[in-house]
Amino acid sequence: MDETDQAILSALRRDARAGFSDLAAELGLSRTTVRARIDKMLARGDILGFGVVTRADVASDPVRALTMIAIEGRGTDRVIRQLSGLPEIRALHTTNGRWDVIAELGAPGLEALDAVLTRIRRLDGVANSETSLLLATRKAGR
Repeated sequence: MDETDQAILSALRRDARAGFSDLAAELGLSRTTVRARIDKMLARGDILGFGVVTRADVASDPVRALTMIAIEGRGTDRVIRQLSGLPEIRALHTTNGRWDVIAELGAPGLEALDAVLTRIRRLDGVANSETSLLLATRKAGR
């Protein structure tokens, strides 16, 4: 990674939801350059995801759930990108077996959880899903 990539990463750390045009204006680069560099960093695995989730964020969600998602065909990367844009998603995990992706969700109430589950089920490529509510956390990870 060169200085330009580092500058892009620094800007994304400040605001992971910044658009390509906003990043380009802030860094004095073209939108195309910003997009191409982010795409390359994603492809190389330098960027694994966007956003920040703190322990306080997870603890403050009155309703938490795990949603296991089956994806049709080869649409996993596209579905993960779409899922990553949902603010209720706290973490995404790829897995093997029956389910392709497990999403950790947080919502202020059951109606909000129902709304995000509806959005997830309507994503093109989502074949099936199963959701389990988290009732209590006995041990939290890092």
